[in-house]
Amino acid sequence: MALKYVVKKTTFGFDKEKAEKYVARPFNVVTVDFKMLCDQVTKVGFVPRGTVKSVLDGLIDSLITYMEIGASVSLGEFGTFRPSFGCKSQDDEKEVTTDALKNRKIIFTPGSMFKGMIKSVSIQKLDSSKSNSSGTPGNGNGGNGEGGNEGGGEAPDPAA
Repeated sequence: MALKYVVKKTTFGFDKEKAEKYVARPFNVVTVDFKMLCDQVTKVGFVPRGTVKSVLDGLIDSLITYMEIGASVSLGEFGTFRPSFGCKSQDDEKEVTTDALKNRKIIFTPGSMFKGMIKSVSIQKLDSSKSNSSGTPGNGNGGNGEGGNEGGGEAPDPAA
């Protein structure tokens, strides 16, 4: 398996000429939802689906509990979750209040397993002539929302 990308024309607004350039954009073949993930873990781990769902629900609840108090949560080789936010810069220290805070977010830093995978995975350009028949490539849902098998051939194996 390989990561796929499409080439998109983009206008950059930060320069005076508003230059149009071409950039590679990731193309997500399919979005794996919670049910699909639980089913896959059940197949790989030989654990009943209800147990998998219960453990993942407990993990999510625990992540929320710890991040609400400002803690980073490490899941070993999986990675680390930490709460964060941005802040508008102010001229005076007294102006830096909660009103200046913006963009609350959770940052995920991948662990060693994910870092190794992403460094070694191959990357391929998606043939735009195949993808245009069923939708616009690069919209994040596989073009047609049905699993992303745009150009025929093999469908992605969710067990792989």
